[in-house]
Order: sequence, then C-alpha cells, then structure tokens
Amino acid sequence: MAQYRFTDYFEKEVLRKRPYIRKEWCIRVLDNPLRSEPQEKKRLRFWGAIPELDGRFLRVITLADRITIHNAFPDRRFKP
Repeated sequence: MAQYRFTDYFEKEVLRKRPYIRKEWCIRVLDNPLRSEPQEKKRLRFWGAIPELDGRFLRVITLADRITIHNAFPDRRFKP
C-alpha cells in the first residue's frame, strides 16, 4: 500500500472549508478508484463512492506522483 501524503493546501484550506471530509476516505478512493484521468498542471483526478457521504462520489486530486493528495470534494456531476 502506498504511503500517502497531503499538501499544505489540503491540510490548511480543504479541511478548513470542508471539515466533514476524512483523510481515510481520500485514501480509500485512491486505493480503489471507480475512474481516474489526468488533469491540467500535471495532476490527476480520482473518483470513488463514499457511503458515509450518503452514497455520493468523492473526487480526489493528486499531484503527478499519485500519492500526494491536494484536493477533495463531493462531485455532484459524476456519473459512474
């Protein structure tokens, strides 16, 4: 299993703006994504279902290394 890291942006901004998000959910998405794709600025997007979010999908953004988590939020538009 990969040793995941979190950017300062994630620690200081994402968790402040979305205190309900749990780091373990982000790791769960990265370990078993429903879908992933590249994003601009050498980042990657991953989606996963989170039952604790009432079955909504969480989008997790990583840096190019795929183990440094930069952003996460419920994605209302994601369709599996």
